[in-house]
Amino acid sequence: MSKTDPRTEYRSRLSVLAASLDRYAASYARIAVARLGVALLFVAIAWMSLLERWMSGLWLIVPLAVFVALAIVHSRIAEAQIRVRRAVAYYELGVARIEDRWAGLGQSDILPTGDSHLYAVDLDIFGRGSLFELISTARTRTGQETLARWFLEPAEPAEILARQEALEELRSMLDLREDLATLGADVVASIHPDSIVAWGETPDSLTSRWPRFVAPVLALVTAAGILSAVVNDTRGAWLALIALLIVEWLIVRQFRGRVEEVLAGADRHGREFKFLSKLVERIESHPFRSSKLRGLQASIRTAGQSCSAQLARFARQGDLADMRRNPMFVLFFFFLIAMTQVAFALEAWRRECGQALSGWLAAIGEFEALCALAGYAYEHPADSFPEIVEGGPTFVGHQVRHPLLPSSGSVANDVRLGAKPQMLVVSGSNMSGKSTLLRTIGINAVLGMAGAPVRAERLALSPMAIGATLRIQDSLLDGKSRFFAEIERIRKIVELTSGDRNVLFLLDEVLHGTNSHDRAQGAEGILRGLLRRGAIGLATTHDLALTSVMADLGTQVANVHFGDRIEGGTMVFDYRMKPGVVEKSNALELMRALGLEV
Repeated sequence: MSKTDPRTEYRSRLSVLAASLDRYAASYARIAVARLGVALLFVAIAWMSLLERWMSGLWLIVPLAVFVALAIVHSRIAEAQIRVRRAVAYYELGVARIEDRWAGLGQSDILPTGDSHLYAVDLDIFGRGSLFELISTARTRTGQETLARWFLEPAEPAEILARQEALEELRSMLDLREDLATLGADVVASIHPDSIVAWGETPDSLTSRWPRFVAPVLALVTAAGILSAVVNDTRGAWLALIALLIVEWLIVRQFRGRVEEVLAGADRHGREFKFLSKLVERIESHPFRSSKLRGLQASIRTAGQSCSAQLARFARQGDLADMRRNPMFVLFFFFLIAMTQVAFALEAWRRECGQALSGWLAAIGEFEALCALAGYAYEHPADSFPEIVEGGPTFVGHQVRHPLLPSSGSVANDVRLGAKPQMLVVSGSNMSGKSTLLRTIGINAVLGMAGAPVRAERLALSPMAIGATLRIQDSLLDGKSRFFAEIERIRKIVELTSGDRNVLFLLDEVLHGTNSHDRAQGAEGILRGLLRRGAIGLATTHDLALTSVMADLGTQVANVHFGDRIEGGTMVFDYRMKPGVVEKSNALELMRALGLEV
């Protein structure tokens, strides 16, 4: 593919796709006219052959065959138009992401954590304008949930490095990602993978084996009986046919309930399996190099059989099952005991492949999540993969920015957390950038531990559990004050330090819901306890007492601040982190500038 920048590449492809849409629209219109002409020709030949007897009725075969051929071509052009429109939507959203106008346009309706997770809400992982919305391009629920889980659960160092290697390989594969975005029909992403796995592992409802072998033989004999009765037209032939139909009816009646149950399962999952078969076919056929991607290819094979072929086989059987709703085929299917045969074939497929569905879906989910992260890496070529550090907790970043903020408006800062200093105490006024700094560190840590590139020139990062208190809310229904909710969250963060994982804490305005004396004493005790347990992190404060009470910790703690100034009655911020404690507050001046008498 071209080595042009992502925005230029996307716009170039959009131009090509727009031209394709114009050509398809013209072809679609021409074939519509041709079909109308052939239909009129069919009527004319029917009139000349059947009413006027000017020509043989066999001539009707010609316009009928042409009409069917045109209908097939028409359908394929319509499918091609749908695929091109999906590609257009894919690249238009990509341009929107690059131009920082993506909020509200992507996937944001997955939030499996609620407010109980220790950083999901605080760091804007889900929801409108979130990290998930920026990155997720997964078309299946299992892909979306896999990506969400990667953002919520830090991976081990070996897994992070394996994902980085896979992303480096996938990063330039724009054609592959376009294929995944446009393959197949629209998928109902709300179908939960757990329901598919549960269906696959459900015990057989058609345990008898004999109907699967008897039904096709009986269907052939019945077809021969119908032919014999029509051709010979003897009483014996008709009686034999009636006897065969009674036997068929008895078999259908005996298994009707269980057959309908099996066919209902095909109705629920057939369309998704059809899409998954095409997606998996792309995974199976690509010559990947990285160990992670080759491992995924190996995991979607069952006893040496192709996963895509197995899913396609189920989808074909599901298509047959769907035809039972067509009135034109009802009688024909009864004579062939078709739906009973299809149901037994579907149950045989479930016995053979049902247990493998869990592994298949997991591999598909991982591949979609990797492709989403690879797309993000491609669209942000200046972002770098973090160096993964094992040992003690580490976050050392150069020119770190917030990935959800527009590139033109974000300010980069250097951040060092590790053995020295172990904690930064951040002071400054409201809106100066304190909370944004915490979010910047937290969300980049989430990206890095998911295997993705981070918004920094360089970052050394150790895998860590994260706990944050940036968006603590009271709860009227639960009877919890904001202060109670905060200390409950802090307790959970402290509990993290009792495990084997390194811990990164991000505490915003520690204990600001209580009086100054208790706040200073409580905050000091909490922070000393976290440091004693080996955690690293940041704590913001308006209370300058907190910046001095921990002075005896020496190089374990560093004070930093964000400044501001009043210009023309407006508070101006530069969002640059500076060493030391903030020296002045402009809060009173700002209140006066806004007309408050203070």
